[in-house]
Amino acid sequence: MTQLEVRAGSIIALRLFDVAFAIDLPRVEALWAQRAGPAPSRSKLTATPAKAVAFDVPPVNLVLDPVDLRIEKQERTAQITARVYDFGVIVIALRIPVSGRDWPGFTQFVNAVDESIGPLADIDLWNVLLAKLHALLAPAMVRPTRSNLQEDYLLAVVNQWSEPISAAELQEQIDLAAVLTGERRPLAEETRRDLLRQRFSYYPDDLVALNWDRAFIYEPRGDSDVEDALEVANAQLLEMRYYDELLDDELPRMYDLVEATRRTTYLLASRRFAALARRLYGLVAEVTELTEKVDNALQVTEDVYLARVYQAALETLRVPKLSAAVDRKLAIIRDTYTALYDEASASRAELLEITIIGLFVFEIVLALIR
Repeated sequence: MTQLEVRAGSIIALRLFDVAFAIDLPRVEALWAQRAGPAPSRSKLTATPAKAVAFDVPPVNLVLDPVDLRIEKQERTAQITARVYDFGVIVIALRIPVSGRDWPGFTQFVNAVDESIGPLADIDLWNVLLAKLHALLAPAMVRPTRSNLQEDYLLAVVNQWSEPISAAELQEQIDLAAVLTGERRPLAEETRRDLLRQRFSYYPDDLVALNWDRAFIYEPRGDSDVEDALEVANAQLLEMRYYDELLDDELPRMYDLVEATRRTTYLLASRRFAALARRLYGLVAEVTELTEKVDNALQVTEDVYLARVYQAALETLRVPKLSAAVDRKLAIIRDTYTALYDEASASRAELLEITIIGLFVFEIVLALIR
């Protein structure tokens, strides 16, 4: 059997950053247009009708200058793009073309890219690129954050093989588990089955296989809708992680504030309870607004195939579990807000009753004196 060879493909390394509460996208376009180079553009899915799948708010695409990387002791040029989302996330993508490699060589190159610029690599490239973007786009950022949260994802994309091949035949000839895990040793059969559960094909000659930090895509028509869906899923993961940690920090602070408020002077209690209730209500409203925006970042209605891939990506990345954790913590804060509001109302009612009784007593005493 002839050894399959990748004639055209690419390795795409994604790095996602939470940089602000929100980003003014029209302002981003205006700021980027002031520099020399390719103009900004708005993202849209290319292979599906707009009514079937669409971005809720199309992010802004930016083309950056290419960089040279040393991979496998050779200089490689990587094309760099950035995508800016209105809910405060910037995604930087490095695309490195691949051709003329058999499958073991392709898998080896994927691992070499990961070792060179992945999360464990000793390289400051990502932070340098982010700093350049931040310096230029800072005026468009609403309430910039100091979060160090990041997400990374690696896409191994093949657009053309050395011979026509179907997705079923392809899976018999190549070891998908190797490229999805980066493992160099053979895996146990049970592990392989578990890894390869998330596989999808729409046509006989395309294939998508997902893992929590990597994906393999065989797409001979060259459309990028699956890549976009995987990017949005990772952006949602990043934001849910951010709000989960934000609420983790907020809950102990909330308990301390409630306890301090309950120890305050009785006459000031209602005001303190009301002020704290307003603060908690504002936090709940803010987080709820942003999480809903994140949840609706990609709207899939009629494209069943892309919806399956997108939902599988969310499940693989454990986004629903994080979202449920955020909802539980928001529910705790809502309940606390309600209790504080009730206590504030009760304190005001008691104070009013005491005031009325005091007035009656005062009138009676005054009458007796007269």
